[in-house]
This record gives sequence, structure tokens and C-alpha cells, in this order.
Amino acid sequence: MEKTKSHVVLGLGATGLSVVRYLCEQGISPLVMDSRYQPPGMDELTRLYPHVEFITGGFDCRYLVQAKQIIISPGIAVDTPEICAALDMGIEVIGDVELFARAIKDREPCVIGITGSNGKSTVTTLVGEMAQKAGLNYAVGGNIGVPVLDLLKEPKDLYILELSSFQLETTQSLNCIVATCLNISEDHMDRYTDLESYRQAKLSLYDQSKCALFNRDDQLTKPKDPMNLDSFGLSLSSDDGWGMNHGKLLHGSSEIMNLHDVALVGQHNHVNLLAAMALAYHVGIDNNSMIQVAMTFTGLAHRCELVAVHNGVSYVNDSKATNVGATVAALEGLSAHLGGVILIAGGDGKGADFRPLTSAIQGLSYLITLGKDGDEIATFFDGAMSVNSMSDAVKKASSLAKAGDIVLMSPACASLDMYDNFMARGEDFRTEVNALNNEQFDA
Repeated sequence: MEKTKSHVVLGLGATGLSVVRYLCEQGISPLVMDSRYQPPGMDELTRLYPHVEFITGGFDCRYLVQAKQIIISPGIAVDTPEICAALDMGIEVIGDVELFARAIKDREPCVIGITGSNGKSTVTTLVGEMAQKAGLNYAVGGNIGVPVLDLLKEPKDLYILELSSFQLETTQSLNCIVATCLNISEDHMDRYTDLESYRQAKLSLYDQSKCALFNRDDQLTKPKDPMNLDSFGLSLSSDDGWGMNHGKLLHGSSEIMNLHDVALVGQHNHVNLLAAMALAYHVGIDNNSMIQVAMTFTGLAHRCELVAVHNGVSYVNDSKATNVGATVAALEGLSAHLGGVILIAGGDGKGADFRPLTSAIQGLSYLITLGKDGDEIATFFDGAMSVNSMSDAVKKASSLAKAGDIVLMSPACASLDMYDNFMARGEDFRTEVNALNNEQFDA
């Protein structure tokens, strides 16, 4: 191996591969390192870029401290000791989003940035659907779907990016037309020292935008420094913000559409829709395109997704609720439901404080818990029942439910204690629901 490499890519997977591809296209042959011995994407790297050197099983500090630039995957913490050593040497550590930002820096602002603890994927997808309906030349990517650098293959007029706090830690120059932080609740507390440090990672997006769109119902999303602002929320806006009143979605005092024409279910999803409309407005998307999407978009898989209705009981898959705030939002979104709600929750809490669940779960008919931190969640609800598997959870819920009830699987936890990812958890729930009594469902 050469003594030094000017560029080191830390972490493979889809993001790491996109970085290698981008650098090679710029005539740069990077060194790739991954702490895993068999990281995803390894075979593809070897096949497509046989000249690229690769170290597995750890990060070799000798090469890191001699690099000109380190490009780090979002899943690797910046305070990893080897990275800290490189930073102390004055070596630049950035992520793929920053590389993307620099690649388009000479263009007029052409990015919508979307972050927040919950609802990012729904809002990002909604804005993408609105852009498509309006006939724009756009691309969607980032923390959802396609890595940002891969979006550069075919130039677009508009980039709609979902951005995680991890990605934003290593991004400084993303020049957005408009950016939003949808909400802030505890998440990734195994990586951040406190809620405020997590919040600051999210809000750093505002400093890279011409306009900051914040949530009026969540003051933690409001920027501290004066800047060009817009807002959305459940209430009627006192200025030109986006809100609701008397069953109507409004922009300032102007009516956009009736709430009963919206396909999405749940108050939290209605807030997501308002945020999407506000973002779309700032890039010139017309109201008619927004309305058409709002009337047909029913949501994403594993996000308050109706799986089946059996014997009058609705089974809802909200496996994407990997933190407490997401589950609270789901429960509050169902607060107007006239029947009972049975919640299945638990998994890897990632060091989160479960106390914010307390008020949201008091109206439940039953609470069923499972997974690594299920017993801790159970302490907040008298009569909570603990089970060992999703199969047991679904069968127990089915035995307790009656016509008109909702069985909601919204874990408030990550899935990695029991599953490869939240999608696998959601599919397990779906499988177990569909297997109940080996009977066909009527919806």
C-alpha cells in the first residue's frame, strides 16, 4: 500500500460506494476503511474499482493523520478516537452531503433541505410527488433512497433532500432555497450528550438556507438567530404561515383545501402535509399540484400503514417509529378515534428517556411490550403485558381486541435488538397479522 492517500473514505455501504464512485470520476483514487470485516458493498467495490485499496476490521490512524480529506459515512460518529486524532491534526472531515454541496456551489440555490426527528421521509416524498405533478425536473435523495452524490449523474433543476442529524454534522455549505426542521424529540441519545447537542446538529441546516421553515407547535425547531422565516402548524397562523382552521388547510388567510379531501390519516400526517406544501410553495409549485397530491397520497410503508382489517379490528404498522416522539405523534394522531387502541411497543431504546410516553399511553386499552427495552416502557402503564416475539404480540392483541379497535405497532425504539432494520420488523408484523387464524382479511 502507498504510504499516503490524499482521500480516505470511512465506511462502505451505499453511501461509501457513492463517494468512491464520485472521487474516482474526479480522478482521485481513495483509500477505503471500514470497521466491519465484511461490510455491505464490499463485493461491488472490488468488482467495479479493483484499483481502490481497502482496509477492513478497523480504522488505521497512520493513514488518517496523513490524509488531506476524510469522507465519513453518517453511521460513524465524528468523536470516534481515530477521527478525533485526525481532526486534531487539522485534517478536514466531511460527509457525502458536503461533497454534493461543493459540486453545485456555483449554481443558483436548487436544494430543499428536510430534517427533523420524525416525518422526514413522508414530507420528502410528498414534496417529490408535488414536484412531479408540477412537471419540474427534480430528484429526491439523501437519507431516503439515493445517496446524494449519485443524484449528480443527471443534472436536475431541483434537489429534494432528506437529511439526518448525522449527515448534517459534517455538512457546512449546502445552499438551500428553503430548509425545515419538522420537529425535535429525543433520538440517538446513544450518540449525543444531550437533547440540545442533537438539536443543534439539526438546526445547523438553517444556516445553509435562504429561508427557514419551522414548526409553530414545536419551539425547539425555531432558529435562534434572525433570518428569513416561514412556519407551519396545527393552529391558525397569525401571519402568512401555513395552518388549519375549521377543517381547512390555509396559507395565511387563503384557503388551500378542505381537510376531509386529504388522503393521509392522522393529525401528525396533516402537519407533515402542511410542511410539504410550504416547502413546495417556496420553489414555485402551484396550489393545484399540491392539492392533487394531497388527495391521493396515502402514506409510506411502515409509517402508520393500515395492514389489514379483521373482524372490525384495524391493524396498523408504524415500524418506522424508532423513537419516542414518533410513537407519541402516532398516538396523538389517533386521539379522535372512537374505539380502543392497543399498542405494541419496545425494542432498542438507544438510551432515550421514555417518560414523554406517559401521557400519550394513558388512554390505551392495552399495552403489549417486547424487545430489549420493552420492560422499561411497561413501567409507565398499569397492566402492561410483556411478550417474547412479534408473533406473541400480535396473537395477544388479537385476543384482546374487539370490533372498532386499532392494534398499533409503534415501537418507540430501534429494531436492531431483534431485526436487521425497521422494515424487517414491519414485515414481520404484517406476516403475523395476515397469519391470524389463517383467515383472509377483508381489507
